[in-house]
Formats: sequence, structure tokens, C-alpha cells
Amino acid sequence: MDSSSPSPSSSSSMDRVNFRTQVLTRHLQNNQTPATDLLHTAPCLNYSPPELSEPAASFDTKSLRKLLDGQSIEDIDYIFNLMIQSKLFCPRERGGKVFIAPDFNQSMEQQREMTMRRIDYLREQGAFDGWFSKKGPEGDLWRFALAESVSVYDHSLGIKLGVHFFLWGGAIRFMGTKRHHDKWFKPTETYEVKGCFAMTELGHGSNVRGIETVTRYDASTGEFIINTPCESAQKYWIGGAANHATHTVVFSQLEINGVNQGVHAFIAQIRDGNGNICPNIRIADCGHKIGLNGVDNGRIWFDNLRIPRENLLNSVADVSPDGQYLSAIKDPDQRFAAFLAPLTSGRVTIAASAMNTTKVGLAIAIRYSLSRRAFSIRPNEPEVLLLDYPSHQRRLLPLLAKTYALSFASNYLKMMYVKRTPESIKTVHVVSSALKAVLTWHCMRTLQECREACGGQGLKTENHVGHLKSEYDVQLTFEGDNNVLMQQISKALLAEFLAAKKRNKPIKGLGLEHLNKPAPIIPTHLTSSTLRTTQFQTDIFCIRERDLLHRFVTEVSQYQAQGESKEHTFTVTYQTAEDLGRAFSDRLVLQTYLDVEATIPAGPLKSVLSLMRSMYTTIVLDEDASFLRYGYLSTDNAAVVRKEVLKLCSELRPHALSLVSSFGIPDAFLAPIAFNWVDANAWSSV
Repeated sequence: MDSSSPSPSSSSSMDRVNFRTQVLTRHLQNNQTPATDLLHTAPCLNYSPPELSEPAASFDTKSLRKLLDGQSIEDIDYIFNLMIQSKLFCPRERGGKVFIAPDFNQSMEQQREMTMRRIDYLREQGAFDGWFSKKGPEGDLWRFALAESVSVYDHSLGIKLGVHFFLWGGAIRFMGTKRHHDKWFKPTETYEVKGCFAMTELGHGSNVRGIETVTRYDASTGEFIINTPCESAQKYWIGGAANHATHTVVFSQLEINGVNQGVHAFIAQIRDGNGNICPNIRIADCGHKIGLNGVDNGRIWFDNLRIPRENLLNSVADVSPDGQYLSAIKDPDQRFAAFLAPLTSGRVTIAASAMNTTKVGLAIAIRYSLSRRAFSIRPNEPEVLLLDYPSHQRRLLPLLAKTYALSFASNYLKMMYVKRTPESIKTVHVVSSALKAVLTWHCMRTLQECREACGGQGLKTENHVGHLKSEYDVQLTFEGDNNVLMQQISKALLAEFLAAKKRNKPIKGLGLEHLNKPAPIIPTHLTSSTLRTTQFQTDIFCIRERDLLHRFVTEVSQYQAQGESKEHTFTVTYQTAEDLGRAFSDRLVLQTYLDVEATIPAGPLKSVLSLMRSMYTTIVLDEDASFLRYGYLSTDNAAVVRKEVLKLCSELRPHALSLVSSFGIPDAFLAPIAFNWVDANAWSSV
């Protein structure tokens, strides 16, 4: 065979190639359109600031920020500016703007050292001057503003300061008496003493009453002897203990003459002035964590450590020199409650800092969605902004509205705390438990949604939203596991309900007065206009709380009628308890929002506040299964609610940029993708 002639197999192969070529050509021609017209080079993308294309704010953004930050605006901005102007806060230029953020590429040891250097800088600038001397609500609000501001930069910095000032310093202030104030306030404020707070143990976290550290009194020497009797009694997760703390407040069972008087707090020195660990103390590092590596969490063992009798924090109970236990509160339960009541400030700061972190995540994700485009809806038209897609609006805008609602609730909690009285302590405890849980859950959910909404850019540490999740994850379990807090709330509501019933008087307090009125009636068929009325919103939130409380009372009564213990009863009724805890929290948030809204005169700001309130209530109705589970909404009405969410999203969309701008967070604390993300990733920036 002539080698130049195609073989039968090669001939058939060529036929198949020719056939496929003709088919592809017909596809590309697209109704006789020349193929070359469809194969064109797309123009390069350019960043366009959303300020150029978004509508101008319809309301005064400064007035809205004032609703968020109130009288603390100057204090917050002062701390922001202190951080922005120092090279210790790692300024770096990206895309023509300067951003500040910790260098998370540093080792754990380096991050811890940088946290302390930043604290030293703030101290030298006078940021902490007057920490203990500033009195009254103004002093408390100033302290909260400082703690919240530094947490916007770095959670490790906020936690490190919080442990020293709010936990160690708060224990000295509230659990101690004049002798402790005179001795410890000044060196704490100047950081001559670096404090930590040794409550949590390896074997006990939420159950503080079960801790195993033991302290006995030696009357012959006038000393307390602190001992770690077993491995599960080692103090664990103690912020500051691993490297820096010189002193700690130790929580321990107090034994007097063989009788356990319950948990008490003592001051103990754990390092000398040169940083050497003291005798009879052992300290180990907790190691690397998924976040917060700028905090030196450690473990502490006490080997019969002797401390002076005066080191007992004695505001609630004392021990005389000859070893007699003295307390005006004879009931151990009441004594324990009085003992821990002053530490509520921890939950207040956690709730507030959760909101600031949420604002950072939303400001970044929403600004990015207002400049990043994807896909074209029609041929030859520009790609569409992410936030113009209804699905993207549904991801972010309900979270934005809810953030405003929860921020107002956070402010309500702060004001309740700073104006607290002995009579309101129980209410402060319940409200702080509720809002700490709800706000931190919202923070983590929002950061996750923001991370996904930013696509691959959300994975970059410098863009914050992804990394903030691991930094703030701890919020959900420290100062009380959130699920446990929900159950605590329900126990408190149950107690109030039963007490009122026993007195045969109307229930009063915790916002439960609506239980004294007839149950509201929900319309059979809901409409968009009905869903937006404050009457309906209040009614359905109250119906849910009312019904769940009655269900909880019935469940608990049935178990106890069968002879079950109170402890076992609460263990097996946890599902209803958690539903009730959320119902109480949501109704409380709505009420605080309505109170804020009522202070604003009719106009554009009131209109956008009303819109966000309706978004908040509607998204709660849409997402919480209890409304369907217990029949507060029919399936038909649930479908109306779902459609209303999308309608509200489209109405909130024009206000998105103005709403995140009203957070008042300086550009430097945001991220490159919130601004010119094209230049920030240009070759010249590498």
C-alpha cells in the first residue's frame, strides 16, 4: 500500500474531525452571526467606589451613629486614633489606603509580646488613667467604651485588658473592701501588678459551685492555705497566667474547722517582680488555640500556698483572726448569688464587643458587594453588583437590620448595668445572660455569612471576616455556655411566674407584665401591611413567650408531681427551656428597639428605623421553627412571612451603604476588599 495514501482508519478519523468542526462552527455562528463577533476580549475591570454609584443617605448618618454609640462617641474615637497613629498596631498600605491589624503570621509567643507592648503604649498615653477613680454611670460607660474600642482592633487585646481590669480589677473592687482597694487599685491601674482571674478548672467551667480547689485557715499563723488536691482541680484557661500575670484572684472552696462554707475568692501572688514563678506555684501553658493567640492562657496548681488572712476578698463573708466564719448572709445559695453578682460586667462587655465585631464583618462584606460584580443578566450588559442579586440581599441585609436591633439591646443592657441597684441585680443577671447568648450567636452566624458572601477573598486573613470567626468563637462558651444561659433564663422566668401565682398578684418585672393581660389574637390571614405594624410584631412575640412559659410551667409541674427532683426536671425539659429563653430574648430586643424608635421624630431616620425593625421581626418569624412548631403561624402565613423578607430586602437595599457607614468604624479598621480591592491585589502591591 502507498504510504502516502490515508488508511481506512485514518480516513474515518478525519471524517469525524470534519463533522465535529462543522457542528461547532454552526454553534458559534449563532443564527448566521460571524463567529469572530462572539469571541471578543472583555475589558479589564476597574474598581468604582460605591459612594459614586449608591444613592446619597436619605437620613443623617451622624444621628444614627449617635443612637448606637451615644455619649461615648468621643471616648471611642479617641482610642481609635491612639491605635491608628502608632506603628505598634502594624499599619500597612494596600490599594492606596492604610490599614491596621495584628500580624497573625507571627508566632504565638510574638503575638503575646505584641499584645503587652500595645497595652504598655496605651498605658503610657494615659488611656487607663482614672480607671478606678471615675465613678457613677459615666465612669462605667467610659470603661465599656475603652474595652469595646480596643476589641475592634484585636480581640486578644480586648480580652487581655478585660481580664486585668474587669475580672481581676472588678473582683478587687466588688468582692473586696477598703483594705483591698487601698492596696491594689493604684498598682493595678499602672500595671505594676498584672492580674488574672483563676475561676475555671479542668473539671469545672459553668458549674462554679463544683470547683475542687480547697482553702483552709491556719489560726496559729493567721494564714489561708490554698491547695490543688487533684488534677481536675488545676485552674485552666486562665488568661495572663502563662507569661505575664504577677497576681491572681483564686476561687476556691473554703473549709473552716472541717466545714465547707462554699466558694470564696482570695488574692495570691504567682510571680515576683522579675517574672519568676513563686514557690508553691506551678504554671503550664495551655498551648496554641484556634484564635486569641495574643492571650497567654495558662494552667495553675497550688501546692499548699500560704497567703495572709487579709487576702480573702471579704465583701460578703470574712474569717476572724481566731478562725470564726462571719457572714451577714446565712443562706449559702443567697451568699453565692451575692458573691458572684458583681461580675455581671463581664457578660456586658462580651455582648457589646460581639456587636462591634459583627459591624466590622458587615461593613466589609457589604462594601465589597457594592463594588464586586458577577455575571450578566442580559447579553452585552455589564455584570451585576453582588448586592443587586436578591439572594445576596437575603444573605446580608436581614443580618444588618438584626445588628442594629441587637446593638440597641446592647446599649439597653449597658445602661441597666450602670444604673443598677440592689433591687435590680437579678434583672441585670437575667438580661445579661440573655443578651450575651443572643448577641454572640448572632456575631458568629454573621461572620460566617460574611465570609461566604466575600467568596475566596473572605479566606484571606487580611480581609478579616474569615479570621474573625476563629478569634471570636470563644464568646459562645466563656462567661457561660450559651445553651446553659438560655436554660438559666427560663428558670428565672419560672420562678417569677410561680412567685406571682403564690402571692395571687399580677406578675411584675423582666418585661412579663403582658402576661397579666388577655392573650392577643393573631389575624387568620397575614398581609404585608399587618406584618409591619408594631401591634402585630409585639403581639406575636408576646404570644410566643407567654405560651412557652405556660408549657414550661406545665412540664416542670408534671415531672415534679411524679416525684422527680428539681435538678432532674430541669435536665429533661431543656428543649422547652431553650425555646423560652430565645422567646424572652427576642421580645426584649423588640421592646428596646421600639423604645429607641419612639425617641426619633417623624422623618427619614424614623422611616429607615421602622424598615429595619420590620426586617428584624420578620426574619425572626421566618427563621425560628417555634412559630410553626407551636402553631403561632399557619403554613400559609409562614409563606407570607417568607415573601415579606424578600420585599423588605429590596426596600432596604438602597440604604445599605449609609447603614454600614453609620457604624462609625474608621476605614483603617476594615479591610482591603472593603475599598479598592483591584489595586490592593495589583502586582505593584505584592
